Amino acid sequence: MTEIILREFRFPHDYEAVFALWQNAGEGLGIGLSDTPEEIEKKTRFAPDLFLVAESDGRILGTVIGGFDGRRGLIYHLAVDAEFRGRGIGTRLMDEIEARLKAKGCRRAYLLVKRGNSAAEMYEKRGWSEMTSVRLFGKNFG
Repeated sequence: MTEIILREFRFPHDYEAVFALWQNAGEGLGIGLSDTPEEIEKKTRFAPDLFLVAESDGRILGTVIGGFDGRRGLIYHLAVDAEFRGRGIGTRLMDEIEARLKAKGCRRAYLLVKRGNSAAEMYEKRGWSEMTSVRLFGKNFG
């Protein structure tokens, strides 16, 4: 394998490969209504610099998505191809997305992690801590 590079996601070119990666990521990554091509295209128009992929030889090996509303950040959909886990790809993606959020002025970010996600330990080692004092609510619009 040649060098692994991090770059911004390109829509629509990368969509199928990224979606397939998410589908095969295991129970820890939930695919929902926000992951359709139309919704992902909206994400790339709004903040393309906060949707990253790790790539080697034209193959997408990992992803991470960040969001920033001008005050708080959010990180989700960190995924690394099972064949390439344990090689620091997830760490590199997290380093880069955290740096980009910080450069935008983000002082606090949240990380969505599904129960049973095997990456939870990695997040804790990076300084993230589970917030037990809040409950997460969600609502679908449409």
